Amino acid sequence: MSVSPEYKELVEELLHPLGPISIRRMFGGGGVFYRDLMFALIADETLYMKVDDTNRPDYEAAGLGPFIYETSKGSRAMNGYFQLPEELLDEPDELLDWARKSVDVAIRANTKKPKRPRKKKK
Repeated sequence: MSVSPEYKELVEELLHPLGPISIRRMFGGGGVFYRDLMFALIADETLYMKVDDTNRPDYEAAGLGPFIYETSKGSRAMNGYFQLPEELLDEPDELLDWARKSVDVAIRANTKKPKRPRKKKK
């Protein structure tokens, strides 16, 4: 599950208009972050975007599925990330529309998380 520096650079360049984008190493691939929210991941030179019920139908209509990885017990799917249609890498405006929807998914998912109680100082 490796990612070349050239592919990371391409993704950063294409997503730059969204705002502060960073790519962090994760398990041989890369997590794509908008500010501090992960909204996409890169594995094996493939971009996967965060999905929920609002944008998953777009990916399914394109015939694409979730990110799948191998474990010692077999294949596992991460149903929260679907493969981006590869042709969108040549359609920057449309790619940004799909990416914005994934950022929105990440924002909604983050607001649903319960806040951890702060530890009291002794």
